[in-house]
Amino acid sequence: MKDFNIKKLYYSISEVSKITEVEQYVLRYWETEFEQLKPQKNRAGNRAYTNKDIQVILSIKSLLREKKYTIEGAKAVISEYPKLKKSEVENSSKSEINSIPTEIETTLKSETPNLKNDLLEFRFFLENLLTKF
Repeated sequence: MKDFNIKKLYYSISEVSKITEVEQYVLRYWETEFEQLKPQKNRAGNRAYTNKDIQVILSIKSLLREKKYTIEGAKAVISEYPKLKKSEVENSSKSEINSIPTEIETTLKSETPNLKNDLLEFRFFLENLLTKF
């Protein structure tokens, strides 16, 4: 994964495309499919992506391209986690955020260690997003 400690608040779609190695038209399509990916637009109407948006894109890319999920499958995986809206983050406790759904815990017991590592990595990603609010 790339390092996102760059001191920049917003990125253009062309910059995000280069960083994530995802084509611009694919990024625009994913915005229509994934409610978690809604970059702001500036006065000129151009997309202004944040580091959080880039992390979401990388998660979607991993689910679709590396783990071979369908769009619907990736939506289902992402929707299992708390919505990362500021108001919900403020109202949720740390224990709620850290909890893994029961179905996933059951799967962890029966699946390979790779699934557990993937889920832990995704949890770490979500926790990092929360620290940015």
